[in-house]
Amino acid sequence: MSHVLLVIPLGLIVIITAVDLALPKSVHLGPLLVVAPALTASFAGPWCTAAIGALALVAEVVDGLGQGILGSSEHHVEMIALFAVSAVVVVFRAIHERHQAVLHQVRAVSEITQRVLLRPLPRQVGPLRIASIYLAAAAEARIGGDLYAATRADGATRLLIGDVRGKGLAAINDAAASLCAFREASHGRTTLSDLMTRMDSSICQNLAEYSETDTDAQECFVTAAVVEISDTEPTVNVIACGHPPPLLLRGNRVLTLQPDQVAPPLGLELMTASEPRPATFPFEPGDILLLYTDGVIEARDRAGMFFDLPAHLGERAGEDIGTLVERLRERLFDHVAGRPEDDTVMIAIERLPTPDP
Repeated sequence: MSHVLLVIPLGLIVIITAVDLALPKSVHLGPLLVVAPALTASFAGPWCTAAIGALALVAEVVDGLGQGILGSSEHHVEMIALFAVSAVVVVFRAIHERHQAVLHQVRAVSEITQRVLLRPLPRQVGPLRIASIYLAAAAEARIGGDLYAATRADGATRLLIGDVRGKGLAAINDAAASLCAFREASHGRTTLSDLMTRMDSSICQNLAEYSETDTDAQECFVTAAVVEISDTEPTVNVIACGHPPPLLLRGNRVLTLQPDQVAPPLGLELMTASEPRPATFPFEPGDILLLYTDGVIEARDRAGMFFDLPAHLGERAGEDIGTLVERLRERLFDHVAGRPEDDTVMIAIERLPTPDP
């Protein structure tokens, strides 16, 4: 694309030089040649900008010969000014290119880090079909404060969704500690209560290690919800640790799966006071379970109204869960008139009909 745009500064050099030679000697357009290298720097690299600047200098010499002012002091000043401006824009373009290379490298590292921490969820696992969407608050960001994961063990699927509260290196390490503890504990014969206790212990230990060197660690904790869905039983077990409860879509009804016991967030060293116990809810074939973070329900419009997730979820009319999640994303963007100010995650899980033996 930049090679096509080079026609513009080249054309300007030719037009300015030709018009200046055709005009009387009292009218001199040579100083306008500085527009060519300045314009080139907006879309081309430093080498192309330097080449256009050199061509502008050649055109200035030709113009001076044609006007008969090549050796005059006025022409010398114009040549020096054109050279100086061309040199400045070339230097600034080189600095911009270097910054762009560094930014590209940082984004690449960020994307790799995200793929390591937040592995993409499978589209189908066991009798479940899954669709998810992750939106970082910053358009160019790859990693935010929300986290999710899924594991398989003993004929059941476990899904985690969480939100790290805090900032800095401690928050990133909290997310990594939560995901590692969840993945490690989920593959064994561990109950949901033991799983959440182990996650809390891992996060507390992680925060204790960083609190001595990172003051932000004292402000960090993790809200999380874990669900366990059996392949054979039409139920779902839910434990919520300070996290918004899942929503269940059954037909046109939207049900809130609010456990009787809501455990405290992870990382506050309060889990030992009362071990969290899972709540069991029906989850039949055709039902859709929606996990989400508070960035969805706390999104406000210009009038300060929150996003009504249950109302938008209940508008489903036979659409598959992939289309459902995409529609919720579009409604969320329309509600906030742009991009949400907080990280958001939505995970839709649909139980497929059990095949006949």
